[in-house]
Amino acid sequence: MSEKRRVVLATGKRKTAIATAVIKPGKGRVTINEFPLESYEPEFARTKIHEPLWLLGDRSKSVDIAVSVNGGGTMGQAEAARAAIAKGLTEWSRSAEVRRTLTRYDRSMLAGDPRRSEPKKFGGPGARTRKQKSYR
Repeated sequence: MSEKRRVVLATGKRKTAIATAVIKPGKGRVTINEFPLESYEPEFARTKIHEPLWLLGDRSKSVDIAVSVNGGGTMGQAEAARAAIAKGLTEWSRSAEVRRTLTRYDRSMLAGDPRRSEPKKFGGPGARTRKQKSYR
């Protein structure tokens, strides 16, 4: 497949948030749900999404990345988008060095985080809390 027509699709998940990244040749533009990354709020979430781009430096300047993310909360969406971008850039570059760089910084960018919220049970207001006993 020629380099000009090449497109890579990658997905990232975090809790209930799911992000899909489309990576194609371009000028280094990054959009999240059709908004530029520079205007994404809150700032901490924006820096989370920027991490794989900063780690790879100039390699990410030659591609356009369009991320669509839904479900979950703000930080869950940010980490899902971050994982999708990291996986997509790894697949785009086909380089072991890129994979090694991202894994050394944070393994959950490529491997995912299996933690989920525990469901609530009967007998209390939350997953683990219970009504206290006043006797004994």
